[in-house]
Amino acid sequence: MLRKQETNEYPPYYKEYVNNVPDGERLHILDDQQKETMNLLRDLSEEMAQYQYAQGKWTIKEVIGHITDTERIMCYRLLCIARGEQEMLPGYNDDEYVRRGQFNRFSLSDLLHHQALVRQHTILLLSSMDDEALRRRGNANGSEVTARALGYIIAGHEIHHRRLIKDRYLSSLQ
Repeated sequence: MLRKQETNEYPPYYKEYVNNVPDGERLHILDDQQKETMNLLRDLSEEMAQYQYAQGKWTIKEVIGHITDTERIMCYRLLCIARGEQEMLPGYNDDEYVRRGQFNRFSLSDLLHHQALVRQHTILLLSSMDDEALRRRGNANGSEVTARALGYIIAGHEIHHRRLIKDRYLSSLQ
């Protein structure tokens, strides 16, 4: 089991995400949480998956698309940093990515399938890296971060959004 990284391995704004991740083997955590998200959402109707809990908020489909896009971006950063990239990796505007992703035109089943495939890729990538690669530091969006911290950020980001789905979306639908 790899210990959680030190707080100097990621920017302070990711602290909530990292703290959301339970102790345990990181690959099992990533696998288990993706299954939890799938179990939470797979039986929603298409109509329910287009629900917004407030005007201007994302639909459940858009949240799933956002989780998936963010994991793709964080995984790319993880790969670059683990391989020793020294150039700054760019940030991204998540609202623009969601808007341009047009996730509401996809079925919920397709979105969950994409998310599962991206998660499998993340797990395979992380499982191929040794401690030295995971401890490498790089610059993403103007802040220093280690490759292993990005693995925890990925996991914590999904946990954060799964909680929002439960608390703000699904609780309103019942």
